[in-house]
Amino acid sequence: MNEYSMFSIWAVIVAIAIATYLIRLSFIHLFGRINQVPARIKRFLKFVPAAVLAALVAPQLVTPSAAVTEMILDERLLAGVVAAAVAWWRGDILATIVVGMIALWTFQFLLF
Repeated sequence: MNEYSMFSIWAVIVAIAIATYLIRLSFIHLFGRINQVPARIKRFLKFVPAAVLAALVAPQLVTPSAAVTEMILDERLLAGVVAAAVAWWRGDILATIVVGMIALWTFQFLLF
């Protein structure tokens, strides 16, 4: 790599870092100036943690494979279904995590 391309890479990294910082700072500054957040915005913000968690977890549950049966019998997907059932049934985050991990370990032991 020549010196010009290294400079370009670092320039892009710094530009993205500044843009990310400014976007986050804008929300902190905006909500710092508002004394009371409107109910409509509160209603939307209530779903942000669940959406972020789903965006992080969902790609790990479904892996592309050659056969549909391999994907359906993937231990991560099966454990995710068990954890989703526990979350729907109990509504308890700790129980969901514990049962999901136990299910994952059990399926990994049984399927491999």
